[in-house]
Amino acid sequence: MSVSVLGVRHHGPGSARSLRDELERLKPDIVLIEGPPEADGLVELAKDPGLEPPVALLAHVPGEPSKAAFWPFAVFSPEWQAIRHAVEAGIPVRFCDLPAAHSLASGPEEPAARPDTPDGEGPDSGIPSAVRTDPIGTLSRAAGYDDPERWWEDVVEHRGDTPFQVIAEAMAAVREGHVADAYEARREAFMRRTIRRAVKDGFERIAVVCGAWHVPALAGPSREGAAWGAGLPTVKADDALLRGLPKVKAEMTWVPWTYGRLAAWSGYGAGVTSPGWYHHLFAAADRPVERWLTAAAGVLREEDLPVSSAHVIEAVRLTQSLAVLRGRPLAGLAEVTEAARAVLCEGDDLPVELIQRRMVVGERLGHVPDATPMVPLQRHLREEQRRLKLKPEALDREHDLDLRKPLDLERSRLLHRLRLLGVEWGTPQESRSKGTFRESWTLAWRPEFDIELIEASAWGTTVPAAAGARVRDLADGERPPGPAAPQGAAGPGPGGGGPAGVSLAGLTGLVERCLLADLPDALPYVLDSLSARAALDSDVTHLMAALPAMVRAQRYGDVRGTPATGLATIVDALLTRVCVGLGGAVTGLDDDAARDLLRHIDGVHAAVALLDGASGAEAPQARWLATLRGASGRSDLHGLIEGRLTRILLDAGDLDADQVGPRMSRAMSAGHPPARAAAWIEGFLSGGGLLLVHDARLLALIDGWLTGLAPETFVDVLPLLRRTFGAFAAPERRSIGSRVHSLATGTAQGGEDVAELDEERAAAAVRTVLMILGKTEAE
Repeated sequence: MSVSVLGVRHHGPGSARSLRDELERLKPDIVLIEGPPEADGLVELAKDPGLEPPVALLAHVPGEPSKAAFWPFAVFSPEWQAIRHAVEAGIPVRFCDLPAAHSLASGPEEPAARPDTPDGEGPDSGIPSAVRTDPIGTLSRAAGYDDPERWWEDVVEHRGDTPFQVIAEAMAAVREGHVADAYEARREAFMRRTIRRAVKDGFERIAVVCGAWHVPALAGPSREGAAWGAGLPTVKADDALLRGLPKVKAEMTWVPWTYGRLAAWSGYGAGVTSPGWYHHLFAAADRPVERWLTAAAGVLREEDLPVSSAHVIEAVRLTQSLAVLRGRPLAGLAEVTEAARAVLCEGDDLPVELIQRRMVVGERLGHVPDATPMVPLQRHLREEQRRLKLKPEALDREHDLDLRKPLDLERSRLLHRLRLLGVEWGTPQESRSKGTFRESWTLAWRPEFDIELIEASAWGTTVPAAAGARVRDLADGERPPGPAAPQGAAGPGPGGGGPAGVSLAGLTGLVERCLLADLPDALPYVLDSLSARAALDSDVTHLMAALPAMVRAQRYGDVRGTPATGLATIVDALLTRVCVGLGGAVTGLDDDAARDLLRHIDGVHAAVALLDGASGAEAPQARWLATLRGASGRSDLHGLIEGRLTRILLDAGDLDADQVGPRMSRAMSAGHPPARAAAWIEGFLSGGGLLLVHDARLLALIDGWLTGLAPETFVDVLPLLRRTFGAFAAPERRSIGSRVHSLATGTAQGGEDVAELDEERAAAAVRTVLMILGKTEAE
C-alpha cells in the first residue's frame, strides 16, 4: 500500500501539467482531491463533454441562499486534471476536504470555502491563525526574489518538471514551528480521516491532490521505509477535533464559471489575476511566447489597428531579451506585456488594456450539461435561453430588440421577468431609436446568478410563475431584492405588509414593470393594491410621483399588445386628484420643496401629453392646463414655481407673449427681492433658452432688470443666474449673447440692420419653404 501526497498550486498550469504526468506514472487506483465530499456524486459528470471548464462546484443551504460557497475549476486547475485522469482511467474519485455541511454552518470567524492561493492559505482568507506563515514569500526571499509570485512561476509554473518531493520538502521546512488554527486543523484532520478510509477500503495505490501547504500535515515526516501515518496525529486526536462540529443540510451542483470571475476577487476562492494567460501556458506548451504575441496581434487587427508580422517578430525578440536580462527561465506575463506595449501598441496603453481584457483575463464562460442537478427554475431558464436563442456569455453583449417581432418581444419579456426576480442578466440601455417599439439591452452572465435563481425558485418552477409570485409579494409590501427594486418602492411600514406598506410610486412602478414582463395574472392584484393605496394617500406629491409611471404603463400596454384593463380608470382618478390638490400644494414652499414640486409638475406635464381621452374641456390636457392656469394666478407662489407655470402655459399656447411680458415685468419689479426674481427667471427658462433668442421683448426685460441691479445684489443672484444659463446648450448661449449685443447696438433682432436684407435672395428661400409646405406664393 502506498499513499502519494501531491502538493499543487490551485489553478497553476505548471502544477496541472506536472500532476497529469505524475498520475500517469503512479497509476493510482483511487484519487483523493481537496474539495467538499458532497461533490463525490457529481464527478461522473466530468465524462460528459457538455461539462466545459471554467465551472464551479456550488454548495448551498436550501432556504438560506446567503449560505453558499463556490469551488472553481479551470482547465489548467490541477484538481480538474486529476478528475479528468480518474474518469478516463475508470478509477474512483473522492473529495477529502471538510464537508460543506460543516463549513457552511461555520460562524463568521470561519470561511465557508477554501482560499485558493499558491500556498493554500491566503493572507486575505479571513482564517484566524495562531502563527501566520506565508510559505511562498519565505521561499522566494530565501531564493533572492522580491516577488513571491514571480519566484513560484519561475521554479514551478514555467518549468513544469519540478518533482513533487521537492515541493513537499520545501513546505515541510516552511511549516516547521507553524501552529494551525482550529479551522485549518479540522480541515487537515478530515483529510487524514478520508485517507484512512481509503486505506481501510482496500485501495493499494492512493494519490492525494491538495494545496502544497497541506502536504506535511497529510504525508508526515519523510523517513525511508516508514509506512504512511507515521508521525501524524492519531485517529483519536483527529476524531476529537472533528467531534461536535455544527452542521447544516447542504446541496451541491455544478454551475458555469467565468475567467473574469476568477480574476475579479479572491472572495470566491479564486485569486487568479491572469486566467487567460494561465490557460495559454497550459494549452500551448510549445513556443508559448510566440503564440501569445501572435494572438495579441490578431486581437489588435480585429480592432483595425495596424500590426504586421515584423511587429510580432520584434516583440518576441524583445521578450526574450527581457527574460535573459532578468534571469528568468521563460518570459512571463510581465515581459510579454511590456513587449506588446512597446512594439505592438507603440507605447499606447489603450490597446494594452484591450489585450488585458481579451487575453490576459479572457472572456470564457463555462458550460454544464443537462444532466447536472438543477432546481426547476434554473432548468426552465436554460430551456428559454435555447428557445429564444439568447446564449449566456461572459462578455458584455449589446442587443437591440424590435418589439414588433415576436422573437424580440419574447426576449424582452424574459429579461424583464428575470429583473423582477433579481437576476440582472440584462441591463436596459437608452435605445438608439426614438420609437417605442425599440429596446436596447446589455447582456452579461455572472456565476452568482445561479444562487439568485435558487433563491427565486421559492416563488415558482418557471420564470413567468416565479416572476408573477414575486410581483404579488412586492405589491404586499415586501422589499424587492437588490437592484431589481422598482423606483420609489419601500418596505413594510409600521403596520406590517399590505398596500399601506409600499409607496404609491413603488406600486405604479410595479404596474409598469408587470406590463413590461407580460404578467397579466399578477397585474389585477397590483392594480387592486394600487387603488387601495391611492385611496389612503392624501399627499398630492405622492399622487404626482405615481402618475407618470401609470401613463407609461398604459402606453406600454398599447405598444406590446398587453391587456391592461383598469389602467385608464386609475390614471383618470389620479389626474383628477392631482388637479384638485395642486392649488394647495404650491403655496408656502421653501427652495428645496419648490424644486421637488417642480420636478413632479414637469413629470405630470410630460405624462399628460401622452394621454388620449375626451375632447374639449374634459380632455386630460385641457383639465391639466386649467389647473396650472388657476395655480399660476396665486400671489403667494414661490418664484421658481410661478416662472415654470408661466413658461408651460406659454409653450402650450394658453398664454401669448403679450400676456407673458406683464407677468415678467411684475416678477422683476422693485417690490420683489432680487433672489425671487432670479428664481422666477430660472423657472421660466428651465424649458430652454431658445425663447430668448426669438423674443426680443422678453430678452430686453431680463436684460434691463439685470443691468439695473446694484453691484452687491448682482453678486447675490449671480449663482442662480449661472445655474440657469449654464444649463443651456452652447449654441443657445452664443445666440442669446448675440441678441444682447443687438440690444446694445440698436440693430434689429438677429444682429443685422433691416436695411441690409437682400429681398431677391430671400425670395428664393421663401419659394423653397412654400414648396416644402405644398403651398404657392399666392396663398
